[in-house]
Amino acid sequence: MLACTSIVSCGGEKTEDAPASNAGSKGIGPISSVTLGALDQAMADRGKKQFEAKCSACHKFEEKVVGPGLQDVTLRRTPEWIMNMILNPVEMTQKDPIAQELLGEHLTQMTFQNVQQEEAREILEYFRKMDLK
Repeated sequence: MLACTSIVSCGGEKTEDAPASNAGSKGIGPISSVTLGALDQAMADRGKKQFEAKCSACHKFEEKVVGPGLQDVTLRRTPEWIMNMILNPVEMTQKDPIAQELLGEHLTQMTFQNVQQEEAREILEYFRKMDLK
């Protein structure tokens, strides 16, 4: 199963945008701040490899598989929330309102895939690259 991030599904399915009060949520976990600069292509390439190895069984960008589709995830969620979901999926679905809503809709608990913080940052960079398309 995947340890990427649960976000929204596309292809005409319901959009899971967070309520305004949760739109800037950082989630629950070790990441409290992420500084983003220009897209780092080498980091995004490493993130793609991580995503393919640990996330792609449950997530695609354009469609829902087991977990929600990830297209435009970086436009809907903060970098901190995305990384905390990757690093801390169980506690996120227990305590974070956005993650709880996603679990209720998709009915599958995202599993921890032993992703380290550096790898989660690489996956985030890959998501950023995909959202630029």
